[in-house]
Amino acid sequence: MRRDVWRNFDYWLFGTVVILILIGIAMIRSAIAGSPGLAGIEQDQAVFAVLGLIGLLVLAAIDYRYWSALTRVMYIAAVVALIGIYIVGEAVFGSSRWFNLGGISIQPSELAKIVMILVLADYFARSKDKEHDLAWIGKSLLLTMGVVVWILLQPNLSTSILLIVIWAAMLWISGLKIKYILTFGLVGTVLVLGSFQFWPEYQQERVFNFLTSGDEEDARYGETYNVEQALISIGSGGLTGQGYGQGTQIQLRFLKVRHTDFIFSVMAHEFGFVGTAVVILMLIFVVLRCFYIARTASDMFGALIAYGFGFLIFFQMSVNIGVNLRLLPVTGLTLPFISYGGSSLFSLLVGIGLVESVAAHRYSTD
Repeated sequence: MRRDVWRNFDYWLFGTVVILILIGIAMIRSAIAGSPGLAGIEQDQAVFAVLGLIGLLVLAAIDYRYWSALTRVMYIAAVVALIGIYIVGEAVFGSSRWFNLGGISIQPSELAKIVMILVLADYFARSKDKEHDLAWIGKSLLLTMGVVVWILLQPNLSTSILLIVIWAAMLWISGLKIKYILTFGLVGTVLVLGSFQFWPEYQQERVFNFLTSGDEEDARYGETYNVEQALISIGSGGLTGQGYGQGTQIQLRFLKVRHTDFIFSVMAHEFGFVGTAVVILMLIFVVLRCFYIARTASDMFGALIAYGFGFLIFFQMSVNIGVNLRLLPVTGLTLPFISYGGSSLFSLLVGIGLVESVAAHRYSTD
């Protein structure tokens, strides 16, 4: 293994990610305290973290340019896996999103995010000298929708929107004028609103509850209960929080969904504004390091990989925090590196490994 690979390795990015993972495992442990049905899941998260970190280091050592020749194979494999969900997938909360392999749940849509970043990066890099016309845009959209449609049918609207946002961001980075991006955004918004009546009932209810706050019964027992408890948890955390493992909202289980989508509320309750601000700043630092690596990449393919993954983390972080603060309807997007979810954590670390490869091989020509 060449020494210059590790000389150019971004240790600041790697170290920040490791710290975020450790914070996440600690917060999961606190969130599930006293819940026998969830006992041991922090250990599962640690196992996925170790596997993901090993994968990260392996991918960092491999020149990212090699993946360009395999994007077609990876794309086909992702689509086949997503279609396979309908045959042997495990349904949870009305959605079929997981393969259950020996007690381990695998979510193909998480890895599909990384595959789509590689596929789009390869497409835009190879066509950088072509005219940026409707055919150029249309082909990239077809590539994206070839994956999105299967994720949308699970149904998984939040991940579908995330992939569309990544596509739009990479279009912009590749040179498309912002006015066209805004036009696409407007058209997309109209289409989404126009199709609202065809959404699954639980997704419609989430939007209605967000807009109306629900009635008093919902706030106590129904759809808006956890959202209201999340706001109480955040507000009662104050400046410095109630202390690790000491938050009454968490330990007495008033906040029901604690270790996944609403882990941010757990942090705010136990570590307050100061604690959450530190975590947010660390996540922003990860995004900025991805963008820095993109700017210093030796080719467009590498730059687009780093930019794409930076946008992924930023969008996912923003939506998750927005949900916890009741600025957005409830979605299934996790807080990167912090929320419980083996597939999510592993795919994020794979993505960081690819970004690290761009950094490690930025001066390599072979």
